[in-house]
Amino acid sequence: MSNRKILVIYTGGTIGMIMDPASKALVPFEFEHIHEQLPMLHLIEAEVTFQSLLPLIDSSDTNPDFWVRLARMVKNEYDNYDGFVILHGTDTMAYTASAMSFLLENLAKPVILTGSQLPLGVIRTDGRRNILNAIAIAAEYYINNTPLVQEVCIYFQNNLYRGNRTYKDNASRFNAFYSPNYPILAEVNTHVEYHRSNLFRPKLDEQLCFHTRMDDNVAIVKIYPGIRNEFLESVFNTKGLRAVVMETFGVGNAPTNPAFINILRQAVERDIIIVNVTQCKGGGGVEMGRYLTGKHLADAGVISGYDMTTEAAVTKVMYLLGQDVTLEEVKKYIGYPLRGELTRE
Repeated sequence: MSNRKILVIYTGGTIGMIMDPASKALVPFEFEHIHEQLPMLHLIEAEVTFQSLLPLIDSSDTNPDFWVRLARMVKNEYDNYDGFVILHGTDTMAYTASAMSFLLENLAKPVILTGSQLPLGVIRTDGRRNILNAIAIAAEYYINNTPLVQEVCIYFQNNLYRGNRTYKDNASRFNAFYSPNYPILAEVNTHVEYHRSNLFRPKLDEQLCFHTRMDDNVAIVKIYPGIRNEFLESVFNTKGLRAVVMETFGVGNAPTNPAFINILRQAVERDIIIVNVTQCKGGGGVEMGRYLTGKHLADAGVISGYDMTTEAAVTKVMYLLGQDVTLEEVKKYIGYPLRGELTRE
């Protein structure tokens, strides 16, 4: 069989920067010279093509329009390639990976996001290894011509993660990402060890469905001791607001004072969706019936986000609000695992 065809899409970010010899400043890299930076690329048994999604952006400028354009590029090239690697800035990579997982329904090929903490053109860069390993994983197929990976992932510092289970955990270390509530999909050491039971499998005989709409009328509210009701009221009275992802304490707890609860109840009565996710980054999820401080939220109409990351919850709500479904269906699907983004017992 001929080598797999892998499309590498550069969107911007640290990984695509090199040092200009004259000015010593970091400038975007021209990928037609990729073999100068990645001489080991020829050892991968794959035909690799590089394209850029223009205009290139810093990952801080990602938004739903960017996610739709990126997903459309994958959709347009879907039949031409066996796998996709997306080079992306690390700061919002988990948001993009989560959004892509929802926009590309019934994905049956690998879409792997990676990046680096240091630019490709500096001596200690982690970018070379991240790119090469991401491409190699994207090119892995079973003997029956089925892709080993059939979901949106993040590859970083020797680990392959489910994209919508991941968040950026560190701004300076090479192991920058963490998946608190779902095990890693693969580990790269002297060889690649796949944890195949952890891999997501799409429905059989379903065609890729590309979704084009996301609704960004969504806010994030982090609950903290002493949060003022006036602040909450200003958020919930924002014109056009349709949903709030609320980061609460522990297993989904929040203040019980009547004024606070009443603000939430009134928002729900105005058809504003409130999704409860935990602030705890190390693991665990929301159990609103466990303590009285969480039960009040459920009684007010707040919806559990279970063990979703904030990144997954925000992008999932944006995706659901962009679909042609009723408000009750949106509420139902928030707590239902669509792409492996949450755990329900």
